[in-house]
Parts: sequence; structure tokens; C-alpha cells
Amino acid sequence: MATAYERFNLHTTPEKFYVEACDDGATDVLVIDRVSTEMTLAGKKDIPPSGVTRPICGIMGSIRLVAGTYLIVITRKKKMGDLCGHTVWKAVDFDVVSYKKTLLHLTENQVQDNKTFLSMINGVLSTDGFYFCTDYDLSHTQQRLANTSPDFQEMSLLERADQRFVWNGNLLRDIIAQPELHKFAFPVIHGFIVMKPCRINAKIFEWILISRRSCFRAGVRYYVRGIDSEGHAANFVETEQIVQYQSAKASFVQTRGSMPFFWSQRPNLKYKPKPLISSSTNHMDGFKRHFESQILIYGKLREPFFFIQLQGYIAFDFHKECSKMRWHRLQILVDAVSENQDEYGYFWDNSDGNILLQQTGTFRSNCMDCLDRTNVIQSLLARRSLQGQLQRMGVLHVGQKIEEQADFEKIYKNAWADNANACAKQYAGTGALKTDFTRTGKRTQWGLVMDGWNSMIRYYKNNFSDGFRQDAIDLFLGNYVVEELEGQTPLRAKKDWKFFTLPVIMLVAFAMCIICLIMAGDTWTETAAYATFWGMASTLMAAIIVFNGKEFVDAPKLVQKEKMD
Repeated sequence: MATAYERFNLHTTPEKFYVEACDDGATDVLVIDRVSTEMTLAGKKDIPPSGVTRPICGIMGSIRLVAGTYLIVITRKKKMGDLCGHTVWKAVDFDVVSYKKTLLHLTENQVQDNKTFLSMINGVLSTDGFYFCTDYDLSHTQQRLANTSPDFQEMSLLERADQRFVWNGNLLRDIIAQPELHKFAFPVIHGFIVMKPCRINAKIFEWILISRRSCFRAGVRYYVRGIDSEGHAANFVETEQIVQYQSAKASFVQTRGSMPFFWSQRPNLKYKPKPLISSSTNHMDGFKRHFESQILIYGKLREPFFFIQLQGYIAFDFHKECSKMRWHRLQILVDAVSENQDEYGYFWDNSDGNILLQQTGTFRSNCMDCLDRTNVIQSLLARRSLQGQLQRMGVLHVGQKIEEQADFEKIYKNAWADNANACAKQYAGTGALKTDFTRTGKRTQWGLVMDGWNSMIRYYKNNFSDGFRQDAIDLFLGNYVVEELEGQTPLRAKKDWKFFTLPVIMLVAFAMCIICLIMAGDTWTETAAYATFWGMASTLMAAIIVFNGKEFVDAPKLVQKEKMD
């Protein structure tokens, strides 16, 4: 299999970047012209001694902003573990380096817009969860990799990667277009990975959890819902649980994604905005495209956490069944899909590459956000699959249950809770809800308090910062392209007068109400009259603001809003 270089030095001169491959025996140098942006291959003898040199861990790609093109490099990485003998890395720090040496060619407005675009890129890069491998394909499941052709095995990592999960695909478009440069870059996935050596019955095995977040229809909680015309679902995540023990290797794959029809739920200052289903689009077209692609990739499908009963689906009303802390009733759902899970099975092969079992179908779980409750259900289904795998491997004795293995149970529950937190932070901006159940197996009062706190943070972010986050993701993934030296960017769209005036009036009225109560008048009646007047004024302004809520939230500016009735 083709591999990418693992170690690099970046040499910077006023005219060019020189990316030197530092692997043993490597002699290649990637030369990037800072004026023409042309990329060529050279040798180490072509590196000028006058350049400023520093080590880097890899190239994330390049992107064009108002000031020109920027090179994004990985400056620090952390080892997560080994998968099938290959090291998996987490990208920890990045640097965004301008091709241009000065901003003197920009107007004041362009400088400010360029600064905003840069903060968007840095915002995405600071979102935890970027992973890569230089000699292994992290974007595919074990089963897909085991069923590939020899020609596929010879492809570069960039050519063979599953484009649904390559988050730097847009950034690497120039390198991808030149196959001779492919060893200088690798696909980076976004999501969550945990790799743990575990022990049961004195037998040591590797337990791995990988969640791959799709870059198609990616975004934040309220601004990306449903599906698009191509059938891509919002917040789609493929999660694979892998077990390695001696010569045996097994994996179990599940997916999550937004409810697959055309709907939206725009923030409007209300705690739970009303979901809107489009009445002007053909839902069946997108619905069929989505499930046809899912069946092609994963085989048979079951959706065990859908609130509308359809053929091939299992409906489960989480709030009704598990109200009043009755979370043990989740077993009802697990039992309802047990026959399907046994039918679908899991992937299994041995060290010589012989495939003994294949997973013939998968579970696509979702709740409203495909986050908190979805993760709880997925952890239960994954444990049921793991029970059979460990028994087949001989790690668990006949009659033993995973739940009885206290040390492993702690690792398992914490990893799934961490998975929930990672997916939630990437999509909703906060940690997940209900992780107390995932970590401990029961709902706690402290868990309810933390859920309330996270819900408050979600409310603030959904209404007042998610528009910026959505713009950042669209810019990063290439859904919006900046034109160099762009005169008027969408960032400068002017707000309606109400956006500035009404909040000021409300705050002044509220302040006056408090002042009237503190600095009492000559009589109680006079004080009450003034306080009532200003209190009613502030309440009226608040009501007007909520009524016009969509005008006061932080909406995306870079991509036209979806047309919804």
C-alpha cells in the first residue's frame, strides 16, 4: 500500500516554501511558490540555506482568503495508539501561514474581513477531534478495507480515502490534482478515536472506538438539519467498534444522522424553535437517495430510534418510555432489535486475512439532534455485539457478561461518554447530555444539573454564536469560496435598525425599573407607578424582540439560507 511521508521540515524564504520530507531515505522536497502558488517537486539540494527552518507534522492544505492564499500545517501531534500495526495520530496544534509577505495591498475593510476569515479557520482548527495516519486508511471501516482489490491497495491515501470523511479534502485540492505530490499529504478525519489495551481473565486485547464525522452537509445544530438534494444527512457520523486479540480482529459499525427528509429548525430566541417541514420539495427523492446510498455502503438497514413508524424502522419514544428516571426500560429497544442485530452480525477476520464473518446490515440511530440519546442507544447495541465477539475470541468464558467485568466496564462506559461529548461539542457546541447514564449505568441528580447547565450554554451558542461557527465550517470545507481582493464580502451585510435599537431600549427600561425600586419616591404609590411603567416598557421590548427573534440571532452570512415555507 502506498504511504505518505511522516516527518517534515518547513523552510521559508521570501519567495517560496520548501516542505522537506525527513523520513529515512527520503530525498523529495515540495516547493510552493508564494507568488504564483505553483507546487513542484525538487530535491534537498534545492533548499536554500537562507530559509527559516522549523519541523512540522504534516500539511493540512491551503485556502484562499481576501489577502491571498494561506498554507495550513500541523505543528504538533499526539499518538493515540496502534491500529493493525499502524500508528494513529491526533492533530493537536496548527499554524496558518500567509503566502503574502504583507497586507499593504488591502484596504482597511479588506484587512478586517481577512482577519474575520482567519478567525473562522482557526476556530474550526481549534475544534477538538482531527486524526490521521500516514500509512493506513482511517477513513474506511475494517470490512471495507478487507474487501478491496489489489489496485485499490496500490492507490495513494488521498486517492483511496472515503471522501465523506476527509475534512481536508477541499484544502488539498491542489495537491490532489498532482499525483506525484500525494506522498506529501494525507487525509484527516474529524470525530473521535479512543484506543485502549484492556484485560479480562488475564487476557489482554485492544479495544478501539472510531467515530468519523461526515463533511457532507456538515454544520451546527440548528442551521443544518435534514438532508440535501443529494441525500446527504446532517450530522452524519459513522462509528466503528474494533476488537483486536491475538490473531483475531472484529468490528461492528453503526451510523447516526438527521431525520432523512427536508426540514429545518431555525433559531429564533425561543428555547425550542418549531421544526418546519418543507411543503415545496419532493421528500421522497432525497429520502430514496439517502437510503439507497446507505444500503449500498452498509447493507440492510434498521433505524431503531425514529419517532415515526415506517416499514423497516423501529419507533421508540425515549421520553415516554424512560420518564421518571426509568432508564432500565432502554432494554425494551435493545430486545426489539436483537433478532436484526443477530442477523446483521459483525465483521471478523484472522491474521492471514481470511474473512470469517461479514456485517450484512447496520443500525442507523437518530433522535432530534442525533447526539445524546442516540449515543446511549449506540453504546448498548455495541456492548451486545462486543459480548458475542469476546466470547468467540475466548476472552470471556461461557456464561460471563461484560457488565460483570468492572475494570473493563469503566473503560467502556467512559469511552462512549467521551464519544458523546466529542460529537456534541463539534455539532452543538457543548458536551453531551445524559452522559451520567453512559458512564455509570444510571441517571443521577448531578447529571440532571449538568444537563441543565449544558442546555443553557447550548441555548446561548445556538442563538448568538452558531452563525459564525456555521460560516467557519462552510469556509473550511469549500462550501463558500473567497475571491482574492474581494471588494464587498457578505460579512458586511448590514443589520436592520431593530437589531441595535430595541435591545438598548429594553436594557434602559429595565435599568430604570431597578433604579426606581432602589431609589424610592416620596410615596409607595409613586414608586410603584414608575417601576410598573419601566417594567412594562422593558417587558414590551423583550416581547417585540422575541416576536422578531430571527432578526436578533447570529445567522450565517456566507451561504444563502435554505428556502423553507
